[in-house]
Amino acid sequence: MARNEQLIRQHKLLQLLEDSRFGRTLDELRGDLILDLGLSTLHTRTVRRDVEALQGAGYDIQNEVLERGRIYRLGRNHTAVHEIAFSATELIALSIGRELLYPLMGTQYWQGIETFWNKVQEAIPEGVYEHYQRYRKVLYVSGTPSKTYEAQSGMLKSINRAILEHRVVEIKYKPIGREASVRQIEPYGLAVHQNSIYVVAAAPEVTDESERLRNWKLDRFTQATVLDEYFKPDAKINLNEFLGKSIGIFSGDSSTPVKIRLGNRSASYLREDPWHPEQKLEPVDADDPASDTILTVPASHPRELLPKVLALGSDAEVLEPAEYRQAVADVIEKLTQTYNG
Repeated sequence: MARNEQLIRQHKLLQLLEDSRFGRTLDELRGDLILDLGLSTLHTRTVRRDVEALQGAGYDIQNEVLERGRIYRLGRNHTAVHEIAFSATELIALSIGRELLYPLMGTQYWQGIETFWNKVQEAIPEGVYEHYQRYRKVLYVSGTPSKTYEAQSGMLKSINRAILEHRVVEIKYKPIGREASVRQIEPYGLAVHQNSIYVVAAAPEVTDESERLRNWKLDRFTQATVLDEYFKPDAKINLNEFLGKSIGIFSGDSSTPVKIRLGNRSASYLREDPWHPEQKLEPVDADDPASDTILTVPASHPRELLPKVLALGSDAEVLEPAEYRQAVADVIEKLTQTYNG
């Protein structure tokens, strides 16, 4: 826990020094750290040790005595520690990745993306950048979301700190169509899924190990307060496995194999754009090229399959499990009543 706190402080120190053209004294850095990280106390000696640790890691942090005291600033050569040469192709790939991350606009993550992108543009030779600009015009990224998380940047910063420090967070959470409730969560990480940010966190009051870890949509947070209460992370939790078992954000310790009968057209779509890396497509009759196909795909909740199956219309039929088939049937029945009523 102490190591995580030190890493957080040092990362913030670098940000403060990068943003300071005329440098800062240790007292000024201490005050900024307390304000930005929401700390109750912080000794100047701790700030000095963090600065010395960064210098030892290779960062060119210089100091000099001025009227207001000894100030610290990043030297002109501090970027040389991470100097990288970019090709036009690599710039194109980087710029595409930046556009796909627009949902993070307004957050501290986007600030880092933009700062890095500006440094790249300043550092590369003019000829390389002109070459990049010409070729970038032939490739466009569409379908990026209009929403951002700028309004939730403060909550996101608090939650990020709680993740690193293993602290309990008290949230006010309002699911769609339900009243808001106050909950306590133990956050493990963040996930970006289909242009939305989710907090992957355990619910302390849930005793069933298979149900404790859940995905909480940040859009539904109306308040988030980091408590002076710590939790011990479960060493058995692997977020990559947890988030990779399903086709959507409804995830868990286990997934259910769902079988769906597809016509030729839908099967072709699923070969082009798979729903899940572990999906299987098998013909009903291997000797008949026109036969239907059985799709087997892991899912954790009927709701994540509903929009995908309904988008295929009558060219898709959920076969099993019964719970998933019934979920689709219920929606179709309601739609029939709506359009025939």
